Amino acid sequence: ILSTQERNIKEDMNRLQSVKSGRSDTVDEENGGENESSLMIESTSSNSKLNQVIENESFKTKGIKMAICFVGLQGSYVTWGFIQEKVMTQRYTTGMFPSTVFLVCANRSLALAVAGGLMLYKNKILRQPAPRAPFYQYSPCSISNVLSSWAQYECLKYVSFPTQTLFKSSKVIPVMLVGKFIHKKSYPWIEYIEAIGITLGVALFMMTEKKQPRHTSTNDDSALGLLILCVYVFCDSFTSQWQDRVYRSYHVDQYAMMFGVNFFSLTFTAANLIWTGEMFQALAFLHANPAALFNVITLSFTSATGQLFIFYTIKQFGPIVFTIMMTTRQMISLTVSCIIFKHALGPSAILGTAVVFSVLFYRTKRKYDAFSGRN
Repeated sequence: ILSTQERNIKEDMNRLQSVKSGRSDTVDEENGGENESSLMIESTSSNSKLNQVIENESFKTKGIKMAICFVGLQGSYVTWGFIQEKVMTQRYTTGMFPSTVFLVCANRSLALAVAGGLMLYKNKILRQPAPRAPFYQYSPCSISNVLSSWAQYECLKYVSFPTQTLFKSSKVIPVMLVGKFIHKKSYPWIEYIEAIGITLGVALFMMTEKKQPRHTSTNDDSALGLLILCVYVFCDSFTSQWQDRVYRSYHVDQYAMMFGVNFFSLTFTAANLIWTGEMFQALAFLHANPAALFNVITLSFTSATGQLFIFYTIKQFGPIVFTIMMTTRQMISLTVSCIIFKHALGPSAILGTAVVFSVLFYRTKRKYDAFSGRN
């Protein structure tokens, strides 16, 4: 449906076309050139108006898309973080949730179904087949993805959600280590300074923010929680580096990557659950606790929608805008956790948090400036 302004512009364009084709009643041999010149001037003005309308519409459309991406990412992952902490730290009617691996398996089940549906839609309906990689290439990053997901849940038994969130922000350090020693990458000095700043901020936070462990009263549990967090950041770093290698080598699209990784992840976790007997234990627990079933479904749903919003945001606006949104999400998640679950943060913990997020935002701005300079 055209607006009035667009209709007027198109009428002006049609009048010019009529003059050029010799079908205009207003053009005769004596005045034809003059009328056509007049219409050419009108056409130039009309073209400018039309371009302005298109640019305004484009800006408005991009603004709406960015708002949808922001709300989608925040809604998916803030909800996911809240439910994650609730499932791992709160007691249900018959006790604590029995299996961390089951949560990973449930998340991968829905994500696999979504990825498979999108691949079929793209290949069969849109007829846009994408390049494929040997299927086994997805297995290494799938193993590391399962381990990082397990560690992300399991560590909440021993450390608080704010500690987990801030520690995850320091994964730029293992990413650099993996890149340097596996892919032989070199990094500018400013990135090492940023990594040191993040490390200091996390250390300052963790020296003052403590959580009483749930299982025992010994200090070993906190140390175990930090060890599990280290497993998370290193496995997550390996996952992203391996995925980047597959993208570069085989040029697969994000849906093929999502399908391949989740296929192996579901296979590994389901086999583990059946072997250990945790599958039946977890299903019995869900049957006895409808609230837990609702929470697990919510976790799986928000995990799947979050992945889709990640792919769409990066495709539409690039990794820098995506990084800003996800850093903002971490701040919101940390605030929500402190309010709802009543985590007390001392002045030093707040200072450490401010240092970490300041470095992250500076890092994002620096990359944006570098990107703008290249273009």
